[in-house]
Amino acid sequence: MTTTVDILVVGAGTTGLGLALQAHDHGARIRVVERRPEPFRPSRALILHPRTLEVLRPLGVTDALLERADTAPTVRLHLGSHVVETGLADLALPDTAFPHLSLLRQTDVETVLTGALADRGVTVERGTELIAVRDDGDSAVASLRSPYGIEEVRCSFVVGCDGPASTVRSCAGIGWHSRPYAEEVVLADLDLGGISARADARVFAGRQGLLFLFPLGERATWRLLATRASADRAGRHFGQPGPAVPEAELQRLLDDAGVEARITRLAWSAGVSLQCGLARRFRRGRLFLAGDAAHNYSPATGQGMNAGIQDAVNLGWKLGFAAGRAGSGPADGLHVDVLLDSYDRERRAAAHPRLVLTHTVFWAEASTGRIPSWLRAVAAPRAAPVIPALLHRRRLVAEAVRVLSQLRAHYRHSPLSVEGTPPLRSAPRPGDRLPDAAVSLGGPAERLHGLLARPGVHLLLQRDAAPPPDTVAGPRVTVLRLMNSPGRGLVAVRPDGHVGFRCGAADPEGLTGWLSLIGAAASAPARPGRPGGGAPPPPPQDSRWS
Repeated sequence: MTTTVDILVVGAGTTGLGLALQAHDHGARIRVVERRPEPFRPSRALILHPRTLEVLRPLGVTDALLERADTAPTVRLHLGSHVVETGLADLALPDTAFPHLSLLRQTDVETVLTGALADRGVTVERGTELIAVRDDGDSAVASLRSPYGIEEVRCSFVVGCDGPASTVRSCAGIGWHSRPYAEEVVLADLDLGGISARADARVFAGRQGLLFLFPLGERATWRLLATRASADRAGRHFGQPGPAVPEAELQRLLDDAGVEARITRLAWSAGVSLQCGLARRFRRGRLFLAGDAAHNYSPATGQGMNAGIQDAVNLGWKLGFAAGRAGSGPADGLHVDVLLDSYDRERRAAAHPRLVLTHTVFWAEASTGRIPSWLRAVAAPRAAPVIPALLHRRRLVAEAVRVLSQLRAHYRHSPLSVEGTPPLRSAPRPGDRLPDAAVSLGGPAERLHGLLARPGVHLLLQRDAAPPPDTVAGPRVTVLRLMNSPGRGLVAVRPDGHVGFRCGAADPEGLTGWLSLIGAAASAPARPGRPGGGAPPPPPQDSRWS
């Protein structure tokens, strides 16, 4: 049997589910297949970053995620005999609605995203495996195997969100640079005696590595995460849980880290072999890679789930817009290629510094070499008395979170980042993330990201700006006039929250060209903004989007 769909998403982890939501909400017909008959359990990722919550907000899922999360986590850092306690809520991040790190199981994220897809009429097809896929030029053709037999699917695009051993990547012939780590991660859900039941995360620094205890176990009270020298990796799949770790070995890890607790019940455990890797490219024709299929990191700094979701939101709207332009003329086809090529240019470039960051931090966390062992066992305890003073410098902690969360990531060199004429100097540069500022549309002040929390492109007009030309009106474009931002400029915000175009005064040709490039220009009536044009009333307080 042959069926037709706009986008086939292979893999129903957080990356695949996020991509399916983003593409669906931007006009694409979606199918999501997953070879596992049941959701993967237990969770491997436990942290959701502020930037990830921002990019998911227009999809209407952040409230449900935050209901399940610990948004005011406290961490107790054990450095020898010293204990340093710090909170990770209300950080000095005034330009985001989520100034905190959120402790949240990957399974809970998947549950929320799966439910949001179901509300849209999209069901994850579990027990359905991609056998092969090819790019036929005008379409992609995928062969699927399920309990009902073999099915052939013809679609505009296929996205491999199918992990480090990606079938899509293999079929696309995309090369893979990787390097295994000498250390592996040990995961376990367990109950402990001799340790208080406070809902704080604990970190113990020992000569053999860091050991983490999170009050987020799915089958017991605590989730343990530690590292050890990697066992024989033959036949093991990177990133996938391997054989169970004996209780005696887990107790030894606790003892070596200085944890004064005994295991009273072991519910589950596994060793996980690790690698750092990067695909040579994230796109070949109609085949794309996202998440772990495109890049692998160590667990240091919690990048895996967050980077995958940010890939998904970047690519999803582009595929949604591109799918709606199927069968258009040659000129529009060139625009589609530029739009889709931008995914590789933007997200692969963003992956490089993340690889360096996670590799460096994991070396400090887990390596048993002489220098990192000395840093953890000797230098860190000696420095413990001054650490609280450093942590009280909220801007220092906030800047670290900005880097880890990708709030600093930008796409200034992307072909989708365009400066109009004349340039607008008082706003974020094209390619930058749009900060969450306090703005007014003529009434009380509101947060900007809340006003943009819906799919599509958003045109932000300064107070005295001329209304955009009728040619840019369409169901994918919302126009907002910021009454507390004096000037005649305009900023166009992409669906993933990055600035795509800006100009200091009316530039109809530049704006129309940019909207045509990304596929958002249409002849249909504009979606209602609040308010879109007309003569402005007197301005309230000034705002510079900064």
